[in-house]
Formats: sequence, structure tokens, C-alpha cells
Amino acid sequence: MTRPEKGVDGRAVRPGAALIVHPVLKTARADRAPEARLAEAAGLAGAIGLEVLGGIAPPVNVPRPATYLGKGKVDEIAARCAEEGIELVVFDGALTPVQQRNLERAWKTKVIDRTGLILEIFGERASTREGRLQVELAHLTYQRSRLVRSWTHLERQRGGFGFLGGPGETQIETDRRLIGERIAKIKAELKEVVRTRALHREARARVPFPIVALVGYTNAGKSTLFNRLTRAEVLAKDMLFATLDPTMRGVVLPGGRRIILSDTVGFISDLPTQLVAAFRATLEEVLAADVIVHVRDLSHPESDAQARDVAAVLEELGLDEERRSKMIVVLNKIDRLEADHRADLLARNRSGIGPLAVSALTGEGLDALGERLDQALLPRETEFDLTLDPHEGDALAFLYRAARVLERASDETGHVHVVIAVEDERLDRVAARFGTRLRRRPAGLRAAE
Repeated sequence: MTRPEKGVDGRAVRPGAALIVHPVLKTARADRAPEARLAEAAGLAGAIGLEVLGGIAPPVNVPRPATYLGKGKVDEIAARCAEEGIELVVFDGALTPVQQRNLERAWKTKVIDRTGLILEIFGERASTREGRLQVELAHLTYQRSRLVRSWTHLERQRGGFGFLGGPGETQIETDRRLIGERIAKIKAELKEVVRTRALHREARARVPFPIVALVGYTNAGKSTLFNRLTRAEVLAKDMLFATLDPTMRGVVLPGGRRIILSDTVGFISDLPTQLVAAFRATLEEVLAADVIVHVRDLSHPESDAQARDVAAVLEELGLDEERRSKMIVVLNKIDRLEADHRADLLARNRSGIGPLAVSALTGEGLDALGERLDQALLPRETEFDLTLDPHEGDALAFLYRAARVLERASDETGHVHVVIAVEDERLDRVAARFGTRLRRRPAGLRAAE
């Protein structure tokens, strides 16, 4: 057992011990059971090493301006915090700065709301410079509105000059100005990130590799699927927000087409608006993708609600309904289902329509996913026959860059005969180089052969 330490007002606390409080608004429509929300919040707390001692879901008629909860419930939680040595209360909802300050005083603990908790996780996990900038921007935007409750925090940070009676209004204004200046600097740096990403997208557009983006709720198994398809070693754990920084790798589909697969940050219900705004540069990669694959955890009891949350974030990012309707939906983690149910789902994959059932862990169903991706990208290509002279090595190299070489054979004279597939948007470029030497192949010829 963790050794007790002195906490607020000298009371004994267990370092890292946390209590989850998920308020249930009686007037709000609930998409999820309180138990599921408590479990998710506990998973978030566990992701930054907190020891969750329990959780409660108190009903709330109308949130109170001062403490959100009623006095009786506030007193009840205060007693439990004192009895169990709780160091931190995770409030699974949005608190105003005043509510957060008052609850900290009442419970004699540190209090963090859902937004603050997610920001803490992102702060620990971001590993690239871009990711750290995005997290810092989100955190500063959140913290700037809470300087009213930060006096004691600032006092501790600066050594607490007791004779001044706390940092006072002048220090608050100084902090607000410093935060504002830092936010402006980060935004300027992130503009460069957006510009650089746009240049990278333009460079990729000159190479015939379509982009396939994986999206989904956090812990749906995107990184495990990414690793399985690319044979990469991206961090993949049974943990919320194991992946923050986007990763891209090349993959060859069953039909021979090479694509770039992109793994993105996981979504979550009530994703803080600060994070959506901060990570827009990263998430714009999703909007620029040729195909979007929505990975769902079929084994999760709240899978349907999670899917709605993902759709809501994509809509907020600006993904139109037509593109959302064309997403490939992957039902992951079927290895956790009963054998009969799993076999039935895999049989449906052969229909070629509807969601695909897969297990990123075992590899089941991934052949069907590869074929579906081929189908999704196929209509944008036209196939041609072309014969190159023996000395046209540079022309052959050009074809490998600008098209997809399906077949290649050399005859006894040294001429090279190729069958190529050219994407519609690159057709003018290829035609400009080879002109009438290109011979269009009838649709379906290769399948017939």
C-alpha cells in the first residue's frame, strides 16, 4: 500500500489516489450508461498513472453555479475523500473556474475536470515537436480562462511570499499577458506546420500513391491495425490515447497498388474544443485522404455511441456528409467474440458491401479489407499498353513514379512492354510524355485474362 503523505490542510493522502465523479444530468439525453462513462473516465485516469479507488455517478437536476453538485453530495464526497486519503478528484464533466476552486476547497483535494484530464494525457504522450506545440496551445488556452482559480497554484510556484498575501491581481494580469504572448508565438509556429503539411501534400500529389487515413475512437485498435498492415512498430497498447502523433507508412494492396497509410489520434466523447482546434493541422490530413477507414471496437458495449462521437468530430472538422457516407467501416476486435458470431461476420465480408469484420490482432478479415481498398481506389484509373525502346530507361523510371506498372516484359530486341494503370488526375501528365504511343486497354481485360 502507498505510504500516506501530507496533503491539503495537513490531512493524510495517498499519492496518486483518485476518485471519479460523473454527474448525471436528469434533463440531458444520455447516450451512454453512467457505468460506461465511469469506466472510460477511470481508463483516462489510469492512462496517466493514477490509482482509481472508485467512482460515483450522482444525479443532478440543475448544475449549481458555485459547486455544480448539491451541498449534500459535496459534503458526502468530502467525507469520502478524507476517509480514503483521496489526493485527486476527477470530475467527468466541464467545470467553470469558480466551481473547480470551490470544490477543491470543500474536498481539500486537487480537482480536475474532463478537459483538464485529457490535456494532461496529451501533455505526457506528445512526442514530436508539432505534437508538443499543439498540446501546449490547447493547455494554455484552457489555463488562461482559469487564472482566477490559479492564485494558490501561482503562489506555490513562486515560493509564496507570505507577507504579500498571495500574488494578487498584478501577478494575475502578468500571467495573462505572458500566456497571451506564448499563445501568439505558438500559433505563428503552427502556421508554419500547416504550410509545411500543405507542401508535403502537394509533393505526395505528384506521386501516384493515394492516402488512406485510419480514424476511430481512442483504443479502437487503429495502431494495431496499422502495424499489422505496414509491419511497423507504432506504439499499440490497450490504453486510451496510446497514439497522438500521426504516422505514415507505405503499403502494397493485394491488387499491387501502393498506398500511404496514415494512423491518426483517437477521438473521444466530449473531446475538448481546445484540442480539436489545436490538432486541426494534424487532422487536416484526414480531410485530404483519398479514402477514410473508420475503425470501430465491435467488442465494446458502447461501440455505437463511440461511432456517433467520431462522426461528430469529423463533421466539426468539415468532412462533408458525402465523404462520411463513403467511409470504409471496419469492425475490429472480433477475436473477442464467440466463434459462431465471428464466423458469421467474416462470411458477410464476402458480400463486398457493408462494414468489414476484422481482427487486427490475429489478422482475420484483413484480406477483405485490402480488396475493399482496391475497389475504392479502382474507378479512378485507366489501363494502357505501352512499348518502350531499349534506351528509354528514364521513361520507364518516369512510369514507376507517375503510374502503376501492372505488367512488365522484355523481348529479344530489348524493347520493354508494360501495362500501366494511370489515375485520372495524372492522365494529362502521362499522355503529354507518350502521346499516341499509349494504347488504352478495354475495361475488364486483365480480369478476363
